Amino acid sequence: MPDHSNVQIIGSVPAQYAEVVADDALEFVAELHRNFETTRRRLMQARAKRQADIDAGANPDFLIETRSVRESDWRVAPAPADMTNRRVEITGPSSNRRMVINALNCGAQVYMTDFEDAHSPAWVPTLDGQLNVRDAYRRTISDETPDGRQYQLNEQTATLCVRPRGLHLMERHVLVDGEPVAGSFFDFGLTVYHNHVAQQSHGTGPYYYLPKLQSYLEARLWNEVFNYAEERLNIPRGSISPTVLIEHILAAFEMEEILYELRERPAGLNLGRWDYIFSVIKVFNQRADMVFPDRAQVTMATHFLTSAAQLLVNTCHRRGAHALGGMSAFIPRRDDEAANTAAFAQVQSDKQREASQGFDGAWIAHPGLVAPVLDVFQAAFSGDNQLGVIPEVRIAPDDLLEVPEGQITEAGLRNNVSVALQYVDAWTRGNGAVAIYGLMEDAATAEISRSQLWQWIHQGAALDDGRPITAELYRRIRAEEVASLVQQRGSENTGALDKAVELLDEIVLADEFIEFLTVPGYRYLD
Repeated sequence: MPDHSNVQIIGSVPAQYAEVVADDALEFVAELHRNFETTRRRLMQARAKRQADIDAGANPDFLIETRSVRESDWRVAPAPADMTNRRVEITGPSSNRRMVINALNCGAQVYMTDFEDAHSPAWVPTLDGQLNVRDAYRRTISDETPDGRQYQLNEQTATLCVRPRGLHLMERHVLVDGEPVAGSFFDFGLTVYHNHVAQQSHGTGPYYYLPKLQSYLEARLWNEVFNYAEERLNIPRGSISPTVLIEHILAAFEMEEILYELRERPAGLNLGRWDYIFSVIKVFNQRADMVFPDRAQVTMATHFLTSAAQLLVNTCHRRGAHALGGMSAFIPRRDDEAANTAAFAQVQSDKQREASQGFDGAWIAHPGLVAPVLDVFQAAFSGDNQLGVIPEVRIAPDDLLEVPEGQITEAGLRNNVSVALQYVDAWTRGNGAVAIYGLMEDAATAEISRSQLWQWIHQGAALDDGRPITAELYRRIRAEEVASLVQQRGSENTGALDKAVELLDEIVLADEFIEFLTVPGYRYLD
């Protein structure tokens, strides 16, 4: 077990990863831990205190103490040249080398490689992701199939961004002074340490997506981390460019404050629709008046999501920041052109809505969506972006908190059970982005499914036919869906569904709402 000045690796390090976790790189991660871990823990405690206040009946609102920030005149630093046009951004797991190459080559303007929701953070896949990011920035990344097919980078590729893990997740395989290091510090620390020189030599920079923020104070922590890294590594001040995912209802009330904390660097916001939906269910898990209908009925046309989208575009463009739209999770099928045609039409309608709202671009999960989504944003505006479009909106707290109307159906309940089981099954076996029923499911979408199950049971919801949703009904449907999956898989069934059943039962039937499925699920990963 290597020991680097009180930095310990718990687990084996195959030879190909030796450079990734070399002594000097780990020492930089240790510096981040020693300088910022106390603040990170205090912010996690603040999250818990805020949740307790909401559980006791408080509603979120725009902050009185930061009114001067919202009312004063300031702008974020201008975007670097390779981040001014962000019409189409593709996302995918960092650990899959071939997917990284395909995403960089697909024609999107930006590729966000993921150590978070689309990543299963077992030790070796996490090191794979670091290796892939390093080779991508050096433009040496390549892959070969067993039949000899070669994959390598095109001359022109998407601009690469990295999403580290959220501040709440830990990396148990690395101890600093006897304590596990935060996954966010590990992911960010290694990627910036290893790649800032290659980034500058290839005319790009250290660009990051920041997930799961809940307050402007968490943005302040990230800015302090960025300042430290730039000074320590001799990176020009302000080079690290963050895009913050507004994927939590509480962060929606602090969009301007979050940008203000990051204003000295090029910054933007992205409306992470799936996690955002999940966050509303999670934050108001004690409220019977906040029960959501079937997941499929909670679309971007619902008032609370339209309000968040309008507020985000207005906030970003008044401050000179890019506004990015949500994920299109559709996966094209080779065997069903009719289904593809219908899905493409739905995707384009969704993106036309975002373009008309003023968004500068949006996310996709599959290279097959580049062309239709790019067509929408090309037709919507000339030039690189819509920063000059500042829609006039007045969004009140009630707009952001309006519960969508709809029904809870048995089909919706079964879909939640099946999707959650299939995703957790794949996640425990190392795959964090899974095609299920024609959609790319990641941790965010699985979180919606399992959180709705908990909400419906614990808030006494009923199906549209009047049947109450109980723990007994859940168990019966879960057993039926497991049997169906086992039958579908036949001899290909790996047996990992036992872990999925155990974890799903734990988080759905628990007396208290479990904040993230990935936290208790981490015990299943190597």
